[in-house]
Amino acid sequence: MLEDVAGIRKVVLACGTVDLRKGIDGLAMIIGDRYRQNPFEKGTLFLFCGQRSDRIKGFLWVGTGFLLLYKRFEDGRLSWPRTTQEAAELTEEQFHYLMLGLNPLEPRIRNVGPHRIS
Repeated sequence: MLEDVAGIRKVVLACGTVDLRKGIDGLAMIIGDRYRQNPFEKGTLFLFCGQRSDRIKGFLWVGTGFLLLYKRFEDGRLSWPRTTQEAAELTEEQFHYLMLGLNPLEPRIRNVGPHRIS
């Protein structure tokens, strides 16, 4: 998987929304200014989501330059945490939740009951 090839050791989720039209320089400024993180931290993947919630951008310093990743979900939307403007570090399990489209900080399984028989 990508984390093996790119040497990803940490995943940081940028809560809230970001304009996904931004490129490498714009995202680096957001990481430093809004989230008070170091964009040049090798092995740290920063993830961003826009308003539409059906695509994410990843930003990774690999030592010799930046790697910009983009994923668009063909069916469905992400449940992205929007309530805070902070950055949250994700565990490997939370990263997999995110890739399934779930909110990694508050994954919820909907309770369902049996249908009423009339």
